[in-house]
Amino acid sequence: MAFTLYDATVANYQQTLAALGGILDKGLEHAKAHDIKPEDLVEAKLATDMLPLRFQITSAAHHSRGAIEGVQNGVFEPPARRPELTYADLQALIKDAQAWLSKLTPESVNALAGRDVIFKLGDRQMPFTAEGFLMSFSLPNFYFHTTTAYDILRMKGVPLGKRDYLGRMRMKG
Repeated sequence: MAFTLYDATVANYQQTLAALGGILDKGLEHAKAHDIKPEDLVEAKLATDMLPLRFQITSAAHHSRGAIEGVQNGVFEPPARRPELTYADLQALIKDAQAWLSKLTPESVNALAGRDVIFKLGDRQMPFTAEGFLMSFSLPNFYFHTTTAYDILRMKGVPLGKRDYLGRMRMKG
């Protein structure tokens, strides 16, 4: 069996988004148990020059669902900054991305191979093929933002481990 674009993207997005949803759930449980306002977690960041948890979660959704939408439409742009999002909104954003991705078929995603995609950043445009964009730009960004979200919550005392980040692995049989 050949390894496909769907296998490399959607299957991995789904595994990691499910894990990220669980990480957010643990973060909320921790906040409630330790009298921490969930909105304080939303604003938490690893370093002063980094963006907060809100941006990390928004970007994880954007570099999964949004990446596939960008390939479908031929244009991908950075996510909008959404300072109004609450902790519950972030949880919903992940669930919405998972639900949208679950409707994709392997055939529909694999058919995107070879398409042109432009990454627009202001006036700058970077041309990619669908595969180049997904594999060299969007997937690395997706993993960066999910890892950073994990790290922020871990730094805030949420009891997380590597298995929380890995989520449900797709083992043989």
